[in-house]
Amino acid sequence: MPELPEVETVRRGLQRLVVGRVISRVEVLTQKSFGVVPPADLTSDLLGAGVTQADRRGKVMILELSTGAALVAHLKMTGQLVFVDHDHRWGAGHPNDSLVDALPDRSTRVIISFDDGAHLYFNDQRKFGWLHLMPGSAVAAIPLIASMGPEPLEGDPAPEFLRRMRRHPSLKIKAAILNQAVLAGVGNIYADEALWAAKIHPRTLVSRLSDQELALLLESAQAVMRTSIDYGGSTDRNYVDAEGKRGNYLSFAHVFRREGQPCPRCGAIIEKIRVVGRGTHICPNCQVEVV
Repeated sequence: MPELPEVETVRRGLQRLVVGRVISRVEVLTQKSFGVVPPADLTSDLLGAGVTQADRRGKVMILELSTGAALVAHLKMTGQLVFVDHDHRWGAGHPNDSLVDALPDRSTRVIISFDDGAHLYFNDQRKFGWLHLMPGSAVAAIPLIASMGPEPLEGDPAPEFLRRMRRHPSLKIKAAILNQAVLAGVGNIYADEALWAAKIHPRTLVSRLSDQELALLLESAQAVMRTSIDYGGSTDRNYVDAEGKRGNYLSFAHVFRREGQPCPRCGAIIEKIRVVGRGTHICPNCQVEVV
């Protein structure tokens, strides 16, 4: 599953590539992958519409259209967006051969064509991802989006983050930071890195952490995500950026997938444990479990 930095990297690429283009045709090859939310209409709201903005909420991408409608996409595990024009090709998402081979192929679910001859392909091997057309005014009401916590990299999320954290006093902190209703966009990689940076053991209950410790955790998550975006997202095997280049953030990770290696802060050996069913990387010296 992509995390916020990966989706933000893709959003920035789409902002450069598709904003200003006009949609001339849409071909839905797999009905499951494409939906129209009434009263949006494929003909009046999509065909002839210009793309005005590439946006994001948590891990969800949003293409705003000149007609007031929006194309909303979630790539899930194996989704891709591949843009092809006369001279260039860019890919975003799961790095299989569809990024470079002729399209459409067996994984292509939707083809969006632009009036200048360019195409945007929505590919998805496992068919878990989706692309929906809907009124722009309806996007915020999508259950997935309506329930999301604050965006970690926009405005001042700290007050709302703390308020939502305190709703879950009996949760282990790793479960809480992964909860999209507490903070949008954080997944396993950035949870481990943020907890390490804040010197918090992932099994610690929310109730045992002070507001100051939770604020430090948020600051750590923000810092690690900004670093990841600067390096083009993580190198987790399933994601590349909007130009088909794999990110290289994990080369600079401190604990994630570093088990057996020395902690860069204290030299203790990093361990991999399981917390709330997730593989979790910690420094047993820096992150002392509170019981």
